[in-house]
Amino acid sequence: MPTIATWNVNSIKARLPAVLRWLERARPDVALLQEIKTVDAGFPASEIEDLGYACAVHGQKTYNGVAILSRIGLEDVSRGLPDRPDDGEDEQARYIEAVVGGRAPLRVASLYLPNGNPSDSPKFAYKLAWMERLRAHAAALRDHDEAVVLGGDYNVCPTDGDVYDPEGWRDDALCRPESRERFRALLHLGYTDAIAVRHPRPGVYTFWDYQGGAWQKDNGLRIDHLLLSPLAADRLEDAGVDRVPRGEAKASDHTPAWVTLRDPA
Repeated sequence: MPTIATWNVNSIKARLPAVLRWLERARPDVALLQEIKTVDAGFPASEIEDLGYACAVHGQKTYNGVAILSRIGLEDVSRGLPDRPDDGEDEQARYIEAVVGGRAPLRVASLYLPNGNPSDSPKFAYKLAWMERLRAHAAALRDHDEAVVLGGDYNVCPTDGDVYDPEGWRDDALCRPESRERFRALLHLGYTDAIAVRHPRPGVYTFWDYQGGAWQKDNGLRIDHLLLSPLAADRLEDAGVDRVPRGEAKASDHTPAWVTLRDPA
């Protein structure tokens, strides 16, 4: 019964002690990391491999970067979304995909969707275009005969219940109707938002800003999601948010979200 977790670590080098503590305590079978903020060669693979995890990394200097850690096999790794823009300028390291699970294989992806702010800038147009590419790829993955988990920092609050101050965030790119519409388009493909299904009440957050005492006031956002294809959703056992790492010293502003899937019959 594998557990797949996702965590935007906000720099793997700055957060390595916290990541190692979490891996030892929570022992996810697969960990999907975002914002590692390092090139592949700078990723601390040896320290993580000492805990029994294989690593696949798609890094970038200073910004972005994603990784998959697995202790249940790791193969068929691909980096970057397909269908890159014709101008070839999209070099941001935001997506990595692999097959894990050995005899009960799962295709998993770690993704870091663009923030898109300010919402009246080209950054927002880039975010929306990236989401369209993700939707097309998610549709192709769904049509294969395999269970798929798309986990990561989507930089989208799907509903007003996923943000502590809906009115104050109304015009933010994370809450804009265009962002929410494209997130719903993923669900309309047949994907299941595991956290929303298991915890339908408002106020289940995965991110708290460093400013204004957001963590202490529980002024949070739910922007980290685990979307399950129909074959994966059929195996859904449980899902949740691990708030422990956010309360530690020198924490990331995100905390892990996780899903557990039953072994196939």
